[in-house]
Order: sequence, then C-alpha cells, then structure tokens
Amino acid sequence: MKNFFIIIFFLTLCFKGFSQLRPTLRTSNSSEVNDKKELDYLNPKEYVIGGVNITGVEFLDKSVLITIAKLEVGERIMVPGDATSNAVKNLWGQGLFDDVSLEINRTSNDTIFFDLNLEERPRVSKVVLKGLSKSETTDIQEKLNNQKGKIVNENLNNNINSIITKHFYEKGFLNTTVNIDAVNDTSDANSRIVNIKVDKKSKVKVNAINIDGNKDFTDAKLKKFMKKTHEQAWYKVFGSGKFLRDKYEEDKELMIAKMREKGYRDAEIIKDSVYKNDEKSINIDIKLNEGNKYYFGNVTFAGNAKYPSSLLKQILKIEKGEVFSEAKLEKTLRSSPSSDDVSSIYLNDGYLTFNADPVQTRIYNDTVDLEIRIYEGPQYTINKIILKGNELTNDKVVLREIRTKPGQKFSKDMLVRSQRQITQLGNFDEQKVDIKPIPNPVDGTVDIQYTVVEKPSDQIELSGGFGGGRIVGTLGLTFNNFSARNLFNLKAYKPLPKGDGQKLSIRGQTNGKFYQSYSFSFSEPWFGGKKPIYLGISAFTSLQSNGLNRSNPSLQKIRLNGLTFSLGKQLKFPDDYFRIDYAANLQQFKLTNYSGYLFENGDSYDLSLSQVLSRNSVDAPIFPTSGSNIKFTVQATLPYSSFNGKNYDNLATSEKYKFSEYHKWKFESQFFQKIYGKLILKAQAQFGFLGFYSKDVGQAPFGRFKVGGDGLQGFDFLQGSEVIGLRGYANNSVVPEGAISTAGSPIFNKYVLEVRHPITLGESATVFALAFAEGGNTWNKFSEFNPFNVKRSVGVGARIFLPIFGLLGIDYGYGFDAIPGNSQANKGQFHFSIAQQLGGFN
Repeated sequence: MKNFFIIIFFLTLCFKGFSQLRPTLRTSNSSEVNDKKELDYLNPKEYVIGGVNITGVEFLDKSVLITIAKLEVGERIMVPGDATSNAVKNLWGQGLFDDVSLEINRTSNDTIFFDLNLEERPRVSKVVLKGLSKSETTDIQEKLNNQKGKIVNENLNNNINSIITKHFYEKGFLNTTVNIDAVNDTSDANSRIVNIKVDKKSKVKVNAINIDGNKDFTDAKLKKFMKKTHEQAWYKVFGSGKFLRDKYEEDKELMIAKMREKGYRDAEIIKDSVYKNDEKSINIDIKLNEGNKYYFGNVTFAGNAKYPSSLLKQILKIEKGEVFSEAKLEKTLRSSPSSDDVSSIYLNDGYLTFNADPVQTRIYNDTVDLEIRIYEGPQYTINKIILKGNELTNDKVVLREIRTKPGQKFSKDMLVRSQRQITQLGNFDEQKVDIKPIPNPVDGTVDIQYTVVEKPSDQIELSGGFGGGRIVGTLGLTFNNFSARNLFNLKAYKPLPKGDGQKLSIRGQTNGKFYQSYSFSFSEPWFGGKKPIYLGISAFTSLQSNGLNRSNPSLQKIRLNGLTFSLGKQLKFPDDYFRIDYAANLQQFKLTNYSGYLFENGDSYDLSLSQVLSRNSVDAPIFPTSGSNIKFTVQATLPYSSFNGKNYDNLATSEKYKFSEYHKWKFESQFFQKIYGKLILKAQAQFGFLGFYSKDVGQAPFGRFKVGGDGLQGFDFLQGSEVIGLRGYANNSVVPEGAISTAGSPIFNKYVLEVRHPITLGESATVFALAFAEGGNTWNKFSEFNPFNVKRSVGVGARIFLPIFGLLGIDYGYGFDAIPGNSQANKGQFHFSIAQQLGGFN
C-alpha cells in the first residue's frame, strides 16, 4: 500500500509539470509540432486555420502538400489535437522528406497560423549502369529513363531492382543481382547520381522436367508438347534448354491443350513448381490429372433457319465416335484457315452478327453429346467504305482494289481478299492493314473501315561489284507509287509525283568503256482508270567490248538494244486470281568480232510475241505464308524460214540468223504453306524449253538458259540469255555433259524446297532466315532430257527487305554433284543478291 501511494504521488507531480511545459509533439526523425505560446493540453481550443506558410520546398506543389496535410484554410481544428499530429504523419508517410516540422506562427482570437517546415529528399540526376554490355546498357537505360527526377528512397531502389531483374529474368537470367548506391551530385546539392551494378550471372537452364500423374501419355510425349521449355542436352542444337518463365507458362497451356485435342477433356495441371538445382540450372515438377479419354456422341443443331442441319453437319465434318477435341470443333465451326467452316458460310452471305455456341448437353461414360445453338441474326448490306491512313496514295488507288462495294451483302471472304489486294500494292505496311466492320443494326447496314499505314515504297540500288574481271558500278531508281498525270505539276514533286500506283524504273550499270547498260520502264496497272488493264513499256541498251575504238581492227563488242510493249488484264474465270498478259518484244543484237556465238559479225533481230497465263494467290509479296504463284509462258517469233524462200544451206551464218526464229515454253510455280507457328514451307518447280521451226536453221543463238549461281543476270542479260539460279554451284556452271558453247542450253528444269522463318516483320525492315534443298540441270535435246537427273545442293541463307533498297540476300550452298571439267564449281558457294525481284522464281 505504501508503494501504491508513492507511485500515485510521482504521477501527479509529472502530470502537473507536463501541463505547465511548452507543448511539443515529436515524431520519428525529429519531426515535430511546436507552438509559440503556452497551450493547455488538458483544455484544447478550437481554432480556424488562417494560413499555412510552407518553407524548404523546391519541386513539390505547395497546394497539394496542404491538401495532404489536411490543413486547408478555413477549416476548424482542435489545438492541441489529432489534426496537427496527423498533418505531420500524413506528410511523413509520403516518403518525400527527410524532415517535417509544424509550428504555430501566431494566433489571433480564434484564428491560428502555422509554419510548415520541410526538407525535401534528394532526387535522381543521373543513372549509371555497370557490369553490362553496350547493347544491354542501352536496353536497360531506355527502361530507366523515367526514373530521372524521382525521389531517392527505398521505393526507388525497389523499382529499379524490379525493372532490371525482370528484364533479365525474361531472358533466362534467373539469378541476376542488382546493387544500388546513390552518391552526391557535385553540380546540385539536392541531386544524387545513382550507380547500379548488375551481375546477370549465368543463364539458367532446365536440368530436368519431372511429370507425375500421367498414364496414357508418356513423359517423352508430354515434354514434346512443350515447344519452348526443354531439358538441356549436348545433342540439342535448337532449343538449348534455357528457362524463360513466360515461355514456360505458354508451354503449360500448350501441353494441356494438346492433351485435350487427343480427347482428354478433363486434363489439367494440379500443381507445378520450379526450383533451383544448382547455380546454373533448375528443375521443374509438374503434377497432372490426366482424366479419361472422351469421344464425340450425337451432334445436333438448334436455331438454324437459313441452312438445314444436314448441310451444317456436312460442313462440320465431325462424326459420332471420333475422339473428342474442342480444338477440332472450334476449327470446323468458325476458324478454319481455308474458310470451309460453318461460320464462313453465314459470314459470306451477309450474316455479320452470326454466332454459334456449342453446348455439351450430355456426358455419359466416355461420350459427349453436343447441341450447337445457332444465332443467325439479320443479313447486313454494305453501306459505305471508309478509308484512313493513305497520306500519299490517292484514294482511288486503294478503293479500286477493295472487293467490298456499297450495296453488296457483307462477305468475310471479300474482306480477306481486299486485305490481300491492298498488301499487294506494296505501298503499305502489311502487318498494319486493319479492317473494321461497323454495323448499323437499326437499318441492317454495315460500314467497313479500312485503315492503312504508308511505308516507303521507292527503292534505290547503289552498289559496286566485280564482274567480267572489272569493278562494276550500279545506280538504279524505282518509284513504285508514281503519278504520271502530275508530271508537270511542280507542287506534286516529293521528290517526284506520287500517289497513282504507277511504277517508274531507271537503271544504269557500267565499268567504264568496257561495259555499259541502261534501262527504263514504266507501268500502269489500271490503264484507262476503269478496269484492271495493265500497260507496260520498257526499253534498254547495253554494250560490252574490249575497250578499243572502231578504227582498231581488234575491236570486239556486242550491243543489245530492246523495246517491249505489254498489255494485260485480270480474268474472272476460272477465278479472279488469274490474269493474262501479252507482250511485243523487239531486240537487236549487233556483233563485231564477238566470239562465243554461231556468228561473230553482223546484226540479228528478235521480234517476238509472248503470252503469259498466271495465277497468283500468295497472301503477301515480301514474306508469303500461304497461296501459290503459277505462270505459264509462250513466246514465239514468226517462222521466217517457211516463207522467205531462202536456201539456208548456202547462206552465211550471219545472214542465216539475221532474224531469229524460235518458240519458247516456260512453266514456273511456287507454293507457300505454313508448317508450324511462323515456319513457312516454299515449294518451287520450273521448266523451260527453246524450240526451233526448221532443222535447216536449228536453235536460235540467243534466248537460251544458263543454270547455276545467284540467278542475277549481269553480263548474261547482255548476251541474250536467261539465267536460272542454282545455289551451291558457280554461276553458269551447270551445262550438258560435253557441251562446248557458253551461249546456254535450250532445255532446263529446277526444283526447290525451302523453309523460312521470320526474324522481324515490320514497316522499316522485313528479315527472314531460310534453309533450302534444290536441284536443276540443262540439256541440249529432248532425247537426253531426264527430269530426275539434277545437280543437287543444300544450304542456308537470309533475306532482308528494306523499302529503299528492295530485297537483299545472302546464301551459302553446297553442291553434291561434281561438274565435269570444273572441279571447284560445287565445293560450296556464297551467293549475294541485290534488289532481287520480289516473288521471283530464281
């Protein structure tokens, strides 16, 4: 009891003394609330806030700080009380200050004025990265740019650490460490330089994938379903076993999807874990519920009025007893790449809002019955076409390619075809062509908005190379969106008139007085403006000589002059992918002491007509993923020998071939097919035959085929030959056995299998890698022709399309078959191509 009274006595003294002291409220780091007068804490008084004076703030908004402190002028608060202490706590909680103090400046009757003294924390002036390569530093700096100017505190450190570790985590560096140190910036007392030291450590690979719960699926089969997550092994060249979290998450979903495709509709991952094996690898444990295998039962339709159930079931292609697969059901119901699904027959007939909902009505034993509930909706008619994004190209150039016209019924196929036609123009980014139907349910119409993004389409060819034993320089300009009608409109020059979809090409190539070649071409795809009638005009002149002048008897030269007029149109039968083109060609060959042909001196004229029947359904001109390109060409001259009355047995050789006579047949085909993901297969076949009318005249000296090498024409174009590339062999090296002439052969064939995978598909560049196997050969007569006797090769390569330069490429090929008399022709060859024609067959 004595102790109790002593405690009470001391507490009373302390309380009385406290009430007489000048009041002070302190928080962490010396934050405080002071007044400049004696306050009675036992008797708080209500005041009206008359003003708050803030000091020590340079970067922050004072009005916002007053709002955070909740000390708005005019507010009534109790002093002392919670309002003042909470003001300090609220500001301190923002993490923006090293010191916060609130003082009473003065009071006037029932009005109180405060001084709010703040000390801002320093801010980031510069971020310095250490321990990374130059490219890695650039990538990280881009992600940390928005950290400049932020407060230096623990939140900043956590944010930087998260950004960097996440960046490298996604690249397979799971053990990345980040050390952050902020030092004073001598140029600014309130700034800090943040030094960041990054240690990526090694890429983490998958040591083992352990799967539990599978019965019908083997471990190997399930691991094969995981396309991007593999166990590391010395024999795996591709998919080396590095672990990427996002790819692993995708692979888990893919594995379950594959199991469900096989009928295991209940398959699921119960749990999984990724844990450390050692410093460089991890293990993965996956526990599965495999479930039972199911089969399709009865499939019925409900709600369909337009088409009978029998027709829809025929299109669906699902029979009772088939292995149950939601993936197959979805494909045949609405997502078939070839548009042979149930949804397409409705969408192609105007039913824009069509929907089909497959409902599992009954599950018994291992069987699933389905009812597909159809909502047909109204038929929509196209109201108007909206075009956006074509800043350079005139509206008419795009609109004339669009297959959806106002007044027609809506059609999904016509949307897809319109997108293809727009990309084929070559003026727009293929990946950014967007088509958006905008339905108007009130009147049953739909507006269709086409949005395109212009890309540079003009090309320049500026190169130097080695040909004919000398340096050859080339300058070529191609304007793919030219406008001839604005040729005299100076305001339209940018730098030349553009926007009408015409093509103008000018090219020059020379190594001085030994070789010169100049060409010009112009084409209009819609001659007359109303129908897709193609008009083309081209002219060229080329010269090759030994550099001597005319007065020198040792002069050797060949000049080739040419002029071509072509006219073509799109066909509607068998379908509108077909077109037919006609051309009139005139070429003049002038030889002076030029060996290698059937005559060395004189002039030869080649006047021919040609017809090309083609069908091109590839989905994109630069990197096709589907479709085909087939071309059949017939070219012929008049059979002069049958009506000119000349006796060819007594004619000089130069007179005999003064007018070339021949008939030429060519077949070329390409097919593109998506194999898996973005991996594309290209299959190609070519055949050519140059025939003659009379045995007395024989084969024409020009227009023959040369096989081998990169397929670029070079000097061979000057010599009137067609060059067919065959990678893995030297240029023009594939000749018939025992052949002596270098003028080419009258018969050739060629086959190609090529797999392609894109590296980047974008507006600025398209890059893809490829691997190929091909074969080809030449023959002098049909009696020797054997389409399976070909020179074979394999190799790898890459292509890059730059809008300004066109298609550039490099290949390395190795030929398996020796060339008699040329032992080095097949011993591995690098091939370079510049400004190669898109979609070309070489």
